[in-house]
Amino acid sequence: MNMSPSIFIPRRRMLAALGLSAGVPLYEELAAGAEAPAASVVDRTSSIRISRVTPHVCRDRVYVKIETNHGVSGWGEVKGVVPSVAAALIRAMFELLDGQNPTRIEHVWQTLYRAERNQRGGAFMLHAISGIDMALWDIAGKLWQVPVYRLLGGPLRDSVRVYPSPKAVKIGMSPKPQSANPADIDAMVAAVRVAREKVGRDGAVMFDAHSALPPATLIQFAAAIEPYELLFLEEPAVPGNIDVFKRIRQQVRVPLAAGERDRTIWGILPYLTEGVLDVIQPDCGFTGGISQMKKIATLAEAWTVPLAPHCTQSYLGMTASFHVSFAIPHFLIHESYDDELLGRIVKPHWTKSADGQVSLPEGVGLCVDIDETALATIAADPQYKYHWRGPQHAPDGSVTDY
Repeated sequence: MNMSPSIFIPRRRMLAALGLSAGVPLYEELAAGAEAPAASVVDRTSSIRISRVTPHVCRDRVYVKIETNHGVSGWGEVKGVVPSVAAALIRAMFELLDGQNPTRIEHVWQTLYRAERNQRGGAFMLHAISGIDMALWDIAGKLWQVPVYRLLGGPLRDSVRVYPSPKAVKIGMSPKPQSANPADIDAMVAAVRVAREKVGRDGAVMFDAHSALPPATLIQFAAAIEPYELLFLEEPAVPGNIDVFKRIRQQVRVPLAAGERDRTIWGILPYLTEGVLDVIQPDCGFTGGISQMKKIATLAEAWTVPLAPHCTQSYLGMTASFHVSFAIPHFLIHESYDDELLGRIVKPHWTKSADGQVSLPEGVGLCVDIDETALATIAADPQYKYHWRGPQHAPDGSVTDY
């Protein structure tokens, strides 16, 4: 085959165009990159590095502060695990974070997640990573002088709907027997009926089973509440056995939701492939932070399943979750709580309307201010002592799921 001279480029000129010396063959440059792949992706134009990570144990959670050599810092929140243990783990993780470029968020996430094969995917590891990830996004937003949702692709909506509100309530029940009597079902149905009457037909009612209603009872209950048209029935079963969810899905017509205890895309994937959930409920503070929550949203989008994020964190972790919720296409509703005490520590730059609509956060990074003096004062409260939430007990006194 003939080659036109006009498109033929001599090897020496090609190397020069690539900025490579004729004395350093291209294959040697590529080989060097293959042996040390990180060397070819380091952000050589930036000198910012992580210089300190400080976990602040405060009541039942940990606030994480990441500082850099450029004076820019970020904050994240860890909740849902024993705080003293989480703080110790974060201090140990500094060995992996020291000197890292904080804007290489995915690189840092993968470094932490894959650092210890025997802890990969565990609750303590992922809850700690979640707080660190939030802080890294906070730093990145501050460096670029934009709110985090801008870095996630920009907002797809003007407000995020939250509950509880006058038009959106969630109720739940304590553990129930393996199979219920009519009186047991009647009491739960009555609670749903009252909630529906309270919000009206243009409002949302959700029921949290807390994985505390065994399958037989839950199936009985779900059939009885069909006329009240729940937005969703939450945590219909204990995570871990997808076949239990399949059994429930086959017999229940009420929309089902779960996901707060299923961390990362790998924990959520079976629900989607098996078609057992109508709503996915990742928790930004449990699942791996902003980075994983955004990936879960994209994964769920492929199955046209919306997110209704679980959230029991203070305004810090909650705001991190809001940023993702603003930047994803399939969103339903977001859990939120007002905490007067912890509100003295975290000052968010968004507003919530009387009907439960949260505005776009304003500012840079996560768009929150942290009062470190209030944090130190509340954390030092001698009257507070951390307590385990469980165990929960069934009516006969046996330990049950929750």
